[in-house]
Amino acid sequence: MDPELEAFIPFLPKPDLADPVAARKNFAERAAAVPAPDTTGLETEDRTVAADPDVAVRIHRPHQARGAIVWLHGGGFVFGDLDTEYPWATRLALGSGAVVISVDYRRSPEHPFPAAFDDACAVLKWTAEHAADLGIDPERIAVGGHSAGAGLAAAVSLRARDEQGPPIRFQLLNQPGLDDRQETWSQCTFTDTPWHDRDTLTAVWRYYLGSRPATPYAAPARATDLSGLPPAYIATAEFDPVRDEGIEYALRLLRAGVPVELHQWPGTFHGSQAILSAEVSQRQIAELAAVLRRALAA
Repeated sequence: MDPELEAFIPFLPKPDLADPVAARKNFAERAAAVPAPDTTGLETEDRTVAADPDVAVRIHRPHQARGAIVWLHGGGFVFGDLDTEYPWATRLALGSGAVVISVDYRRSPEHPFPAAFDDACAVLKWTAEHAADLGIDPERIAVGGHSAGAGLAAAVSLRARDEQGPPIRFQLLNQPGLDDRQETWSQCTFTDTPWHDRDTLTAVWRYYLGSRPATPYAAPARATDLSGLPPAYIATAEFDPVRDEGIEYALRLLRAGVPVELHQWPGTFHGSQAILSAEVSQRQIAELAAVLRRALAA
């Protein structure tokens, strides 16, 4: 474990998903303590995307931005919202120079699959249709997210491929949750890791799937054909149950002819980049922004 991260482990609470409402409240309280960056040069606007039901988004627009990313927050499909994601969405916008459209998708267990997935797809469609209004190039739209949000982004990419649009330039998948089966080596080995452990993930998938069987749009690792998908960047954390499903997805994308950049961060755990004082966290955050900047460049 990275020593700067290890020092924080005794102080990290374990999510208790037995009470999702309480888990959301606790997560929001912790997120409120994360310092926001200096947002000089960034315009932030709340909008509503017309859908069934409507979806709230928060748009972070750097000056002279030409590309955009539909950004999906983490939180195991259970917690997280526009406010908890604010520090991370603004950092991504400032570092990449891209418009970051943060999505307030519906959360489980009250709204199981496909609610969050449908919300994410609706926002992608809206972004493509309103590119001129947003001041962006419709050929420079990416999707991405962290953890559960990264899994959603991968699923949105599958659907866009299957339905021939909207066009997606790039997938930015940070520590993605992709597989409900929990059968990989990292899932079976890292059963008591910080923040994210096997029991938490079991509850996450139970809430998200509800009574439905898992499909590739719910758990993208189940997709049998990954050809024709957008180029991807996938980042994984060493001590993370979902590590191997991210690595295996990257390898399968490569075998299907999809350009992939894979970065495995040694000494880290799921979500550890939230510990901003650690040098490795600073590098992780900077790299996500730099990768997005390159992907959306001319």
